Amino acid sequence: MSFESLGLSADILRAVNEKGYTQATPIQLQAIPVVMQGRDIMAGAQTGTGKTAGFTLPLLHRLSQNIKPRGKTRPPVRALILVPTRELAAQVSDSIETYGKYVPLRTNVVFGGVSVSAQMHKLQRGVDILVATPGRLLDLANQNAVTLSQVEILVLDEADRMLDMGFIRDIRKILAMLPKQRQNLMFSATFSDDIKQLADGILHNPALIEVAQRNTAAERVTQVVHPVDRSRKRELLSHLIGRNNWQQVLVFTRTKHGADRLSEQLEKDGLTAAAIHGNKSQGARTRALGDFKSGKMRVLVATDIAARGIDIDHLPHVVNFELPNVPEDYVHRIGRTGRAGKEGQAISLVCIDEHKLLKDIERVLKRDVKKEVIAGYEPNPAIRAEPIQNGRSKMSPSAHRSSQNGQSSRRDSNGNRGNSHAPRGNSSAPRGNANASRGGQGSGGSNQSRPAQNRRRPHSRAA
Repeated sequence: MSFESLGLSADILRAVNEKGYTQATPIQLQAIPVVMQGRDIMAGAQTGTGKTAGFTLPLLHRLSQNIKPRGKTRPPVRALILVPTRELAAQVSDSIETYGKYVPLRTNVVFGGVSVSAQMHKLQRGVDILVATPGRLLDLANQNAVTLSQVEILVLDEADRMLDMGFIRDIRKILAMLPKQRQNLMFSATFSDDIKQLADGILHNPALIEVAQRNTAAERVTQVVHPVDRSRKRELLSHLIGRNNWQQVLVFTRTKHGADRLSEQLEKDGLTAAAIHGNKSQGARTRALGDFKSGKMRVLVATDIAARGIDIDHLPHVVNFELPNVPEDYVHRIGRTGRAGKEGQAISLVCIDEHKLLKDIERVLKRDVKKEVIAGYEPNPAIRAEPIQNGRSKMSPSAHRSSQNGQSSRRDSNGNRGNSHAPRGNSSAPRGNANASRGGQGSGGSNQSRPAQNRRRPHSRAA
């Protein structure tokens, strides 16, 4: 179905057409009319399906139908979009700027890691649509730099990730600042029971939109597991990249320190690589992503939060150097490939320590992932499983020495927390622009040993 048939304003359709988009994706077909009616929604779809445009387009339409005159006082924030990370905040803001270029609405984005004074200065000039991460928004609100008492539309994007990151307290504080009468839109890649509980307290008679079954992997992604010893993962990764001549590979690790170490080891192997995570400056993250998108760099090593924001058309390969502690994160990671109707490949390097994590993932997927042993990298049956603690496998002295020699990627105890015709998943509909990705921190916890898959991520305002 074309966008013209959805009732969007001429100014918005003009911007959409200029991007070359003609047909809406399934999530957009279902969400846009409901949002334009003013109803609350709880919407879920796989990443890469055009979810961002699914709420930015109708939000721009609704606000543009009632442009408020600007007086001498600072105009109020009319729409608030909460996101978990700075990269996603930039992506959503870019989408609004792109599709709202002919609409007289002001947009601003605020997140941590950059100067708060510059953000305060922009807010003083007034903003209609504010995209924000919870921590930075609270900081600004506590300094009276922003008022949320007249918000008409609230959007919670990637709500499941915000809960995983421990933002529930911040979200509740923000909700207390908003007027009770407002439209609420909750978008999430997955619908966990925690998300549905949050929705019950926010949404009023919402329309439930779920394009794909919860926690399902993208259909166009070919998945394979390569069993390998923990100390030979880096060696196997370099072998796969070189043998197959992969030119663009996104690799996921559990922790920031591990991402840095792996990228350094890959550089020593002769591969252009960089790491992206929450401890990197915003400038470093932007440069690394830009080099990766342009093809100047072959390998980008990222932590889990990056899984939700990296938006690269036709990314062919995603590698799980280490399996995530939370099974649902596997779905988000591999969702970076197989986008916009293209084929993708997801490879997982799994050592004996991670067998339980793999079983948990297969339980979520409701299917077994194909196992394929690479000749010359057969696992040593004499090696016993070691517990994964604080986001890492406990290393034996010999394994630690191998790691120091560049043959492993174990973690320290300070673990951390478009222009095809269709945005994400359909070659004929718009996608939110993504000039940045969601790089960030992985998971962390106390020094007490607990089953990794049952551990919740601690709160962090680094995003």
